[in-house]
Amino acid sequence: MLPDAEACYRAVESRDVRFDGWFFVAVRSTGIYCRPSCPARTALRKNLELLPTAAAAHRAGYRACKRCRPDASPGSPEWDPRGDVVARAMRLIADGVVDRDGVGGLAARLGYSERQLHRLLTAEVGAGPLALARAQRAQTARVLVETTDVRFADVAFASGFASVRQFNDTVRDVFALSPTELRRASSRAEPVPTGAISLRLAVRTPFFGADLVAFLGARAVPGVEEVVDGTYRRSLSLPYGCGTVALVPRVDAVEALLRLADVRDLTAAVHRTRRLLDLDADPAAVDAVLQRDPALRQCVRLAPGRRVAGSVDAAELAMRAVLGQQVTVAGARTLAFRLVQAHGKPLDCPEGSLTHRFPDAATIAEASLEGLGVPAARSEALRRLATAIARGAIAVDPGADRAELRARLGELCGIGPWTVEYVLMRGAGDPDAFLPTDLGVRRGLEALGLDGSPTAALARAEAWRPWRAYALAHLWTAATDLGGAGARVAREAGAAAPEPTSRGGGGLQ
Repeated sequence: MLPDAEACYRAVESRDVRFDGWFFVAVRSTGIYCRPSCPARTALRKNLELLPTAAAAHRAGYRACKRCRPDASPGSPEWDPRGDVVARAMRLIADGVVDRDGVGGLAARLGYSERQLHRLLTAEVGAGPLALARAQRAQTARVLVETTDVRFADVAFASGFASVRQFNDTVRDVFALSPTELRRASSRAEPVPTGAISLRLAVRTPFFGADLVAFLGARAVPGVEEVVDGTYRRSLSLPYGCGTVALVPRVDAVEALLRLADVRDLTAAVHRTRRLLDLDADPAAVDAVLQRDPALRQCVRLAPGRRVAGSVDAAELAMRAVLGQQVTVAGARTLAFRLVQAHGKPLDCPEGSLTHRFPDAATIAEASLEGLGVPAARSEALRRLATAIARGAIAVDPGADRAELRARLGELCGIGPWTVEYVLMRGAGDPDAFLPTDLGVRRGLEALGLDGSPTAALARAEAWRPWRAYALAHLWTAATDLGGAGARVAREAGAAAPEPTSRGGGGLQ
C-alpha cells in the first residue's frame, strides 16, 4: 500500500501535507511516529521507518507524536477507488464493525475466515483487524477525553475497550500520557454545549466544501436535514441509537458538532460524516487526471478539490434514489418529506427543525405508501428494494462488494441503470460510477461544446477513469452555469446552485 519509498522520503523532507494519511513515518531513536508533514526537525533517514497505518506503528511499539497528532490525520484515500476485500474490510473497521460484531462478524460480512482476513490485512497494512480496531479506539477515546467531561470509565466502554485498565494502558501506550494528563493538556478555545462533542475533521486541500453544502442543501428533506447560514445539519440513525450532526466546512477542515444518544456511536458517526463529505479523497490525484481533458480543465481550475457527496446511510440513500426517480429535486424532496412524516422515527430529543430520522428498510418494506403521491410502479420498486435490504439479500454499506451490489440492484424490477450508478456513487462511494444517460451530463457536455449523447459521453469518460464520478460533479455544475459565476458564489457563500427543472436525471436525487 505504501507509495514509492523515495517519494515518501521526499514528502517527509518537504513536509508535504498531501501525503498525510497515505503513510506514517516513525523515528527509531525516539520511538515516536508522525505525519509526513510534522513540523518537528526531520530525523536522519537511517533512523526513519515508513509504515502504512497508525495501527502498524502501534504494533511496532511507536507512540503518537504530540505535536502533529498523526492519529487525527485524514484517512488514507487508498480505500476509495478499491473494491477488493482489504479495502472493504478497512471501510467496515472504520465504521466500528469489529467493536460491535467482533472479528468473526467482520469476516462473515466479507465471506472470509478470520485467519484468511488477518493474513490479508497484516500483509498489506501491517496489522490485523484487532490492531486496526484498537488504533481506532484510541483515537475515539482521545476525542472523548479532550472534548467532553464524560467519566473515564464511560469513555473506556464508549470507545470500545473491554475494561478501564485496557483503556488506561492503551492511552498511555499510544499517547504517552494518562487519560487525566490528556484531558488536562487539552485546550478548548470555545465552550462546547452540554451533551455535545465538538470535532475538527481533517481534510486534504484544496477543499471545495461550500459546494457540498449547496448540493446537500438542495436535496435536504425537511425534518431530517437542513442548511442554515452555510451549516448543514441532519439527524442520524446509528447502531446504538439516534443523533444529530452539524457541519461547517472551512478551508482546510470541517467543524462538526455531534449530539449522540449513546457515545458508543461516536466512531460510526465520525466515519459516516467523513463519507458524506468525501473527506478522505485525494484531490491532487483526481484533479490531475481530470485536467488532462481540455474540456474539463476550466471546470477544475474554477473548483479545485471538488468532492462527490456521499451519504451517512447507504440504505437510506438507495431508497431515496428510487423514491425520487424521474422527478425534479423539489419533487423528490417532497415525496421524501411525506414518507418521513408518515413513517419516520421521531427523535428522542428534537433539535429545532430536526424532528425525525428517515424510516429504515424494514419499516418501508411493511409500510403503506398510499396517499403519498408515489406512482404504483415506483412504490412497488421501493418496496422490493426495502425488503431486499431488510432481509440481507442486498448489502448497501461501506463493505459492500460494488460489482455484486451493481448486479443485485440491476436485477430488481423498476430500478434502472441510472439509479444503480447513482447508488453506487453516493451510497457505496464508488469514485468511478458514471451516468451516461443523465440529462445533466448531456447538458454539461453540450455546455462545454461537446457531444452529449450517451455513447459519446461514455467514450469521453474513459479518459477520466478511475474518477468519473468527480467529472460528473463538474458536469452537473457546467450544466447550469459553465462552472463560472455560480460556482464562485457557491464557493464563497455556500448558496445552492440553480435547481434543474428537468426530469429523469441531472443528479436530481
